[in-house]
Amino acid sequence: MEKHSHFSTPIWVEQKKEYVKSLNKASDKYIKEARKRNKQHIKQFGDFGTSYHSTTLLQDNNFRDFRDYMGSKSWEFLDNMGYDMSKYKTMVSEMWVQEFSKKGGGHHSAHIHWNQHVSGFYFLKCGPNTSVPVFHDPKTGARTTKLHVKKDLQGIWPGLDVIHYRPQPGTLIIFPGYLEHEYSVDYGQAPFRFIHFNIQAIPTQMARDA
Repeated sequence: MEKHSHFSTPIWVEQKKEYVKSLNKASDKYIKEARKRNKQHIKQFGDFGTSYHSTTLLQDNNFRDFRDYMGSKSWEFLDNMGYDMSKYKTMVSEMWVQEFSKKGGGHHSAHIHWNQHVSGFYFLKCGPNTSVPVFHDPKTGARTTKLHVKKDLQGIWPGLDVIHYRPQPGTLIIFPGYLEHEYSVDYGQAPFRFIHFNIQAIPTQMARDA
């Protein structure tokens, strides 16, 4: 019998270490500013479980080469999904850096970016015992008929409804904005810092008029 696989969800993973050193340095001031903004909260409730978010990185030229790379890679990603990208131009709509507390407890609950075509992470600081990004099967219908999967499964199988990746500094992950994702609880055993970005595909004519 012929086997067909339809409605799959792409996740692209690449090791792109050349940006790690410069972007770690460029993001240091943003994390320091985020710590200052949370100073009163930390004083009152402590640092455990805190996630430090920067302000936008879109206007910072230290991140320009990385933004340009993300734009072109996302265009390629959407083109590979079958969209007619001759009609669209990709635009980085959001980008920020965040770092989980060194005391541990940092995490993110499951969510999507419903108005973004592509989302992604670029990891700057992480280790074998830090948090990991977790992705959920976006097919809601499949969740209503869930079965137990085999205990010894290796690799990616259609029956799995949750997968995760173990990043290292320089790991780049991009995925559709509709894909539900979260971050597991971090134990604070090593620094954990990453850049999060969202990208929209806008009509080429609209891009020219802007």
